[in-house]
Amino acid sequence: MTILADAPAAVTPAVTAASRLRQVARERPGEAALRVKNRGVWREISWAEYWDQVEAFGHALLAMGVRPRDRIAIHSENRPEWLVTDVGTIAVRAVCMGLYPTNPTAEVRYLLQNSGSRLLVVEDQEQADKVLDIPAGELPALERIVYIEQRGVDRYTDPRLVSWDDFIAEGGAHRRAHPGAVEERMAAATPDDLAYLIYTSGTTGPPKGSMLTVGNCDFAGSMLASADGLINPPPGPRDFVLSYLPLCHVYEKAIAVWLPLWTGAVVNFGESLETLMTDIREIQPTVFQGVPRIWERIHAGIQVKLASASRLKKLNAGIWLLVARWLGKTLARTGGRHTPLSGVAYWFGNLFLYRALKERVGLRRCRFGVSAAAPIAPEILQYFMSLGVPIHEAYGMTENAAIATTNRPGRVRLGTVGEPYPQIEVRIDEVTGEILTRHPGSFVGYWEMPEATARTLDEEGWLHTGDVGEWVDGTHIRIVDRIKDIIITSGGKNISPSEIENSLKTSPFVKEAIVIGDRRKYLAALIGIEFEVVSEWAQRHKLAHTTYRDLSEKPEVVKLIQRVVDETNAKFASVEQIKKFTLIPKELDHETGELTATQKVKRSEIEKRFGDLIEAMYR
Repeated sequence: MTILADAPAAVTPAVTAASRLRQVARERPGEAALRVKNRGVWREISWAEYWDQVEAFGHALLAMGVRPRDRIAIHSENRPEWLVTDVGTIAVRAVCMGLYPTNPTAEVRYLLQNSGSRLLVVEDQEQADKVLDIPAGELPALERIVYIEQRGVDRYTDPRLVSWDDFIAEGGAHRRAHPGAVEERMAAATPDDLAYLIYTSGTTGPPKGSMLTVGNCDFAGSMLASADGLINPPPGPRDFVLSYLPLCHVYEKAIAVWLPLWTGAVVNFGESLETLMTDIREIQPTVFQGVPRIWERIHAGIQVKLASASRLKKLNAGIWLLVARWLGKTLARTGGRHTPLSGVAYWFGNLFLYRALKERVGLRRCRFGVSAAAPIAPEILQYFMSLGVPIHEAYGMTENAAIATTNRPGRVRLGTVGEPYPQIEVRIDEVTGEILTRHPGSFVGYWEMPEATARTLDEEGWLHTGDVGEWVDGTHIRIVDRIKDIIITSGGKNISPSEIENSLKTSPFVKEAIVIGDRRKYLAALIGIEFEVVSEWAQRHKLAHTTYRDLSEKPEVVKLIQRVVDETNAKFASVEQIKKFTLIPKELDHETGELTATQKVKRSEIEKRFGDLIEAMYR
């Protein structure tokens, strides 16, 4: 009798961003995958064209000898070439690393040195200048610099420079000579392959490169595409996403890279950040992701428009905004579901006001709005819910592939970041109150930082988020604050500054708020005005002004902000109230070191730069 050995188990190829793109391109080759606006005209890129560009980019990388785990960097605003670089890098099992468009030369040097990137894609002369200002000897690993826009750069003589078109042409030549080479590299991919280095914002020190694997990304994409995931029903080919947040951030990567590749949604690229509000109105996205600052900006814009409306329009708006307040309270109580009475009230409100407001800000078709990356005031969420824009606060971070908890339709709890996704474990440390998560999307560590990795990812696989939280109703998580940001007053009271700051920022007149008070006898605040909104208010009150500083120093403006502070203080206990505040004399900026690239305030830098203003409030 012959005994046959067991046949080797079939190896299932790893699911990557590249394999997902190839699959969708085969299923719907002629349908739109990307839409890009240039000089006011929208142009469509089909799924087949998207894959063709990615394959050509991958072949160009192979032609220059890129190996698995080699790092490929990109420094650009959001545009189709970013996605081609991202997915093309993963196709050849290399590692994609993105830089923020606002990164100054010093940060570009650090990120390229730390990652050891072999190739850098830059958008234009501005970004090219940043890397060319660094002596080549300080970037020994960097072999090539690919520039997308030629104006100005094509005059440079650095031998590392090559245009995007020429680089893609090199890929085309390699594809003709070695057909199937990219597909062969893709077939060898494993879930443990490193896909991304996503650097932290560096609020407390040098940025750390979070290592996300192919398996991490597949888990995140699958969760986003699941009926039990972030969006229900899940997005599909009829859904429009607008890509405008930095693509090197995990939040935007989840929405503009993974979600479309796993669901077939269409990604739109506007002309620039300056045209964002116009682009939103033109696109009318069905899924819209925003950080709190964006939602606050839209909210403030609505207030400004209503303030300058005609008397009749103001009367109509006043009536239906009163109804909206009641609707918001009802929806907050029911978890986002309308009662029969509120449904009727909303129908009439939508007819007479809400639909027009949503059309004007570009959210008329929005079936799912997301707020993440930082805490947001519940009042802002309630306001948009009352108008019929369902915003769901979610929670995640780079280290867990942006997947942790979310508020789901019909189960919204304002003031919380929702419930854990399926397959995700979440617990709160009984001693420190820190939120811990565990799931297949957890990163594998920080690039070349084993000690930092050990502090964040323990031996049992629990990710220590650094956020303090608490359970609400045993199902939802409320973020209290970052552990490092908790204020302990001289009287020993623990206070979350973000709650107070977010309350202040519900006012359209306030752009930034930094609460001070650690080891001090009372709380004070540095407040930055929203220049455009306050300027418009000043003009209506015939208050002449010139610069930001001039406007912020006006006694009338100080009184205006005092009313905002008084309204916020009424919401908090005495020990949590702002006793004194000072208006910041300038707008905070990333390039001057006051903000991170993700527009988060660097508290230590603020306290150093404005130390004299802070001390004056405690004299």
